[in-house]
Amino acid sequence: MTKVLVLYYSSYGHLEQMADAVAEGARAGGAEVDIRRVAETAPDAVVAAAHFKTDTAHAVIEGPDALVAYDAIIVGAPTRFGRMPAQMAQFWDTTGGLWFSGALVGKVGAAFTSTGSQHGGQETTLFSILTNLLHQGLTIVGLDYGFKGQMGVEEVVGGSPYGASTIAGDGSRQPHAEELAAARYLGEKVAKTAAKLFA
Repeated sequence: MTKVLVLYYSSYGHLEQMADAVAEGARAGGAEVDIRRVAETAPDAVVAAAHFKTDTAHAVIEGPDALVAYDAIIVGAPTRFGRMPAQMAQFWDTTGGLWFSGALVGKVGAAFTSTGSQHGGQETTLFSILTNLLHQGLTIVGLDYGFKGQMGVEEVVGGSPYGASTIAGDGSRQPHAEELAAARYLGEKVAKTAAKLFA
């Protein structure tokens, strides 16, 4: 059985919900799945003033070496001005030793994100995540157009061929059913791809 890690950062819970959906899809694809989050690095005063969601069922990842145990790594982070936030970037900045040794080469990778607005940088944020995965040697799986939910224009929803996404608005909008379906599709596709590569 392939092992999939869903690694995320979430300030307000949107990416936490997407992570759960990604994991659900990966399990449907036959994988053993762990969900971990990266540590919060914002000062406590900022977390409190901004009303970040601090209760979660998911443990903080033990460190970069934990990545080695997985066949696939699916990374989720919200946008900060069109790129991944510092919390996730700081984690990947600690993976230099893995890069040097080639420990992640050949694994499968994918990305998911959220933005406050429809055109708030979803694709550039996905690319900022995928760039790290490509440098580490992962084989990238996107949200292909086999997922027809990203083809509609009747409703405003996230989704791009580069990864699953949700639109949070002012924070009150929760992930749409179609966005959660996209996350499940992505997780399942990653799990099935990894299973083929590591059969």
